[in-house]
Amino acid sequence: MSGASTGEIVKSLVVNVVIAASKGVAAAITGSGAMLAETLHSFADCGNQLLLLKGVRATRRPADREHPFGYGRAMYFYSFIVALLLFFGGGVFSIYEGIHKIATPEPVGDITVALIILAISIALEGWSTLGNVRTMNQRRGQTGFFRYLRETKDSDLIVVFGENSAAVLGLVFALAAVGLAKLTGDGRWDAIGSLAIGLVLVGVATFLAREVKSLLVGEAADPKLLASFEELAARDPNVERVLNVLTLQQGPGEIVVAAKLKFRSGLETDTLVEAINAFERALKARLPEVRWSFIEPDNAD
Repeated sequence: MSGASTGEIVKSLVVNVVIAASKGVAAAITGSGAMLAETLHSFADCGNQLLLLKGVRATRRPADREHPFGYGRAMYFYSFIVALLLFFGGGVFSIYEGIHKIATPEPVGDITVALIILAISIALEGWSTLGNVRTMNQRRGQTGFFRYLRETKDSDLIVVFGENSAAVLGLVFALAAVGLAKLTGDGRWDAIGSLAIGLVLVGVATFLAREVKSLLVGEAADPKLLASFEELAARDPNVERVLNVLTLQQGPGEIVVAAKLKFRSGLETDTLVEAINAFERALKARLPEVRWSFIEPDNAD
């Protein structure tokens, strides 16, 4: 877990605490279903970010007898729980509220405070989201942005980005819904806003759950690591050929590598052992994220 990711989580938590309290006041004043949906969404986000911070703490536990590869995957577990809470705690409730308000529309009250709070919330959430984007741009390098979202192993950062971007879009919907409901005197616009917010949250939560599930089950490391491994083997005078390589993403920044290599013939036992150790040292020096490596000498896969 990088300090940058933890910083993004803490920043989003502080922003959401302020926004959630403000939205709650606006919801009480206006009686708006869209504002209520946004209030619950923000409070749910606060809980989600606390879960992610708990995941950060869990990943820092050292390996032990029961978990010899450490606790890196705990981050994926907590990220998956966050996706579920975003789905049910925010999305499903907002959709229910929207359907209920469409069936029994109610006029909204004074929206002045709500509009001010929504505008400030959009600015704060936008600032937080831009911070997420800057961090992701630093990490993705030449990889396309949307491809990075699908392939990255930084589940914590992607979950925070998903929450923040969904919050910005939801705030825009809430702003439009409250404004239209007041201008037209038709409370169904407010209900439509709540429904739209719910659909956004369900969509984001589904995407996050699908991506994190793959990591939780056990996903191979980035293909770039395999290319680096093969390049390193090609430069090693003791290695003739890479027979097979298996990788496993054990947690954010933690990778397990198991490989069969064909070493040049004629190596004595001690020389072969030193050749394997030297290769592992070179591998970890080039790819620090490789925490565990198991190299087996062989002549066939």
